[in-house]
Amino acid sequence: MIARFRRALAGDRGEVSAELVIATPLLLLALLAIVQFALWSHAVHVAQAAASQALSVTRVQEGATSAGHDAGQRLLDDLVRGPLRSPRIEVVRTSTSASVSVEGEVVAVLPGVHLHVHAEAAGEVERFVPDV
Repeated sequence: MIARFRRALAGDRGEVSAELVIATPLLLLALLAIVQFALWSHAVHVAQAAASQALSVTRVQEGATSAGHDAGQRLLDDLVRGPLRSPRIEVVRTSTSASVSVEGEVVAVLPGVHLHVHAEAAGEVERFVPDV
């Protein structure tokens, strides 16, 4: 009886090792995908914050596109050391409105993954309108 039991178990030797060889890389890939998504999400928030900051400086009554660009760039310089690479800011101001666009690329954790980030902010320019 014991000999039969040992023969039945003899065919399962090494099965756990094969499963581990297949499961471990898949688990690590899933973990890296989660980290990549977190970096992308953080980069989107950084780009949105920079666009918002640049817009708030650009749309004031005596504001200028250069001042808005500088404010957005300062914020990016402080926050970009991590997730966002090669950020670009475009600031446009007309007599009635202002808009800011921030673009960049997320740091790649997974090989071959190139995620882009784009954030925009727009609003009316503040101006004095006298009472009539």
